Amino acid sequence: MAERAAPEPRPRRRASIRLRITAAAVAVVAVALGLGATALVWTLERMLQASVGEQLADELDALAQGVDEGTIQTAALVQRDDDVLVALRSTSGVVVNADAAAELPVPTGREPLTATVAGERYVVVAADAAGGTIVVARSLATIDDAVRSSTALLAVAVPLAVILVATVVWIVVDRALSHVDRMRAQVDEIDAAGLDRRVETTSRGDELDRLATTMNRMLARVEADARSRQRFVSDASHELRSPLASMRQFAELSRTHPDAVAPGELSEVVLHEGERMHGIVEALLLLARLDEHAAGQRQAVDLDDLAHEEVARVRALGRAVDGTAVRAAPVVGDARLLGRACRNLVDNALRHARGRVALGSVVRDGRAMLWVDDDGAGVPEGERDRVFERFVRLDEGRARDDGGSGLGLAIVRQVARAHGGDAWVTSAPAGGARFVIELPAAPAARDEPGS
Repeated sequence: MAERAAPEPRPRRRASIRLRITAAAVAVVAVALGLGATALVWTLERMLQASVGEQLADELDALAQGVDEGTIQTAALVQRDDDVLVALRSTSGVVVNADAAAELPVPTGREPLTATVAGERYVVVAADAAGGTIVVARSLATIDDAVRSSTALLAVAVPLAVILVATVVWIVVDRALSHVDRMRAQVDEIDAAGLDRRVETTSRGDELDRLATTMNRMLARVEADARSRQRFVSDASHELRSPLASMRQFAELSRTHPDAVAPGELSEVVLHEGERMHGIVEALLLLARLDEHAAGQRQAVDLDDLAHEEVARVRALGRAVDGTAVRAAPVVGDARLLGRACRNLVDNALRHARGRVALGSVVRDGRAMLWVDDDGAGVPEGERDRVFERFVRLDEGRARDDGGSGLGLAIVRQVARAHGGDAWVTSAPAGGARFVIELPAAPAARDEPGS
């Protein structure tokens, strides 16, 4: 019989943040108050004993002076009250009040000491006088009662203070975490169909309010990304559906009416539309890689070399092109991606130019720039940022043959941003559009004058 697999242990459940914070606060306060109470009782006892010692020292000095001057007879050294013991010690023993005072030790100096006589604590001081040593002691019963009363009071007050602190901390933390629980519940309810929902803010400007604001900004980015992906999928499906529909229509026409389709026309349509679909799919895959910040292998690349290659290609096509503004512009990046971006700009300029295009490159303020000009209609200011969006074609470029797939400029901007730069469009000196790629220049590059 096969052995049953042992069940995995359940994850140990940790205490809540509320409980941990309260426990930590109680522990700190309890230790602080306990040490403070102990120090207070110890200090109080020492201060009271020192005060008694000073009083006894004054009384002892008066007794010793009286004995030395003869104003006080040794026989008069008797117990003054219930709390004071007085004795005159000589080499032969206790002379006066030898019943209880006989048990008093004799301090070796002027410093008082503490002694226990008949189960009661005393502070004892001594001084030399005529005929021996006078020893005076005062009971600490009153001080001990005061210390016990203080200890009992603190023994009640400290736990009450700890309980009060625990209650206050628990309430404060509970109120703070209730906002967190509310935000958690609100975020937990947000799904793909409710990305427009946001977390409630308190407008108090505290940490929780800033957390809610940050979460709302994150949700806004997620919503914008989701909307962008939805539009992207919709546009991509439309772009791919168009060549498929063309191929299907010609295939159905060729099957139904063979005489209506010239020989080889169907194959030309299939090849043309298949190439178009291949270009769209390749562009989509490239954009997907760029969305993952995959800039490829980094190496030294000269933008001026890429510009010269495009100038030669355009001239081979029989189109007018000006490359006199091309200057050295070294950068670090993926040569294949940068070449693709440069070619996309040139192809875009060729589609919109009336007669000629112009390329230029330069390094200025540590930034390498490559631009492509055309003498076409230009790009309206309100559309200059939108033209870099995916599947966007302006009205004059809506025709499928001339307008491309609407992904070329999107690839240009994504390539530039993947290399730490950007791309934008402005007006060209010839009156058309100037598309610019700006990238961080290579460290050794120097600024050169350019257009």
